[in-house]
Amino acid sequence: MTTDSPIEEPCSILIIDDSPTAVRMLADMLKDLGHITFATNGEAGLKFAQEIQPQLILLDVEMPSMNGYEVCQRLKANPTTSESAVIFVTSDSTMESEIKALEMGAVDFITKPLNQPVVRARVRTQLKLSQQAAALSRLVNRDELTGLYNRRYFNEVIESEFQRLRRQELSLGLAFIDIDHFKKFNDRYGHQEGDRCLQKVASSLNNATLRSGELVARYGGEEFVAVLPHISIDQVAIYGEKLCKAISDCGIIHQDSEFGIVTISVGVTAAIPTSTISVHQLIKETDKALYASKSTGRNRCTTWAHSELNNNST
Repeated sequence: MTTDSPIEEPCSILIIDDSPTAVRMLADMLKDLGHITFATNGEAGLKFAQEIQPQLILLDVEMPSMNGYEVCQRLKANPTTSESAVIFVTSDSTMESEIKALEMGAVDFITKPLNQPVVRARVRTQLKLSQQAAALSRLVNRDELTGLYNRRYFNEVIESEFQRLRRQELSLGLAFIDIDHFKKFNDRYGHQEGDRCLQKVASSLNNATLRSGELVARYGGEEFVAVLPHISIDQVAIYGEKLCKAISDCGIIHQDSEFGIVTISVGVTAAIPTSTISVHQLIKETDKALYASKSTGRNRCTTWAHSELNNNST
């Protein structure tokens, strides 16, 4: 007799199936393997996947309105959900159906009627693989000091988000953040205190970046960057002001700053990606906005409104 080895970390499992009976059966079989969320149609499933970013999605093929293949395609096309492993669940056990599922991006295939030992074994395998991939991703994509995403990961995300939002004709926001007089801080307090300062600032920036799909990365040295999908030019300006206040509220003493505490300068922009706007241009102009903040007094946010650099700082 064999026993299941434990799953090392809490896992999130999303079941998308239009049959309440199938949902109940799967949830009962897997209830000890992770937190279960379910949806009974494709649109709701996509919404939940975007919100919770589950490690594993059990996806029914035969659903009305939007079938499982279309749902899987849309999951894999969205950077926020593309890393979620998908197992198709279907009553069609033909080789053609299994091949199509794998071609759509699924990692496995379970046939109905459901066999509990088989379901559990396949789910456990994918959850373990997901955890291993997540651990590797943390090593490759995270900044060791701050725990934020690194510049390499930012470069990947900004490209994919730019293309996705260009297709959807939706706005993409960007923010560059720089700690004011950080070299002076290091010179006065030493590099260990400098590291602690970076960690505190990184944590505050991350805590202020709350919406689904948003991320903060360490761009290099004392500079950070935030990717902000689905945000207007007015909203991104408010976000930048919120960051300035959040860092000031930390109250980190900085005797060589004119403000007496650690502050940041921020440059922000938002635009709908088009054929006339490139990722390089978006980054370049946001960096100009950051420079404007630093050259006009620091501890402020400057907004660049697509066609021109705004010098209205706050």
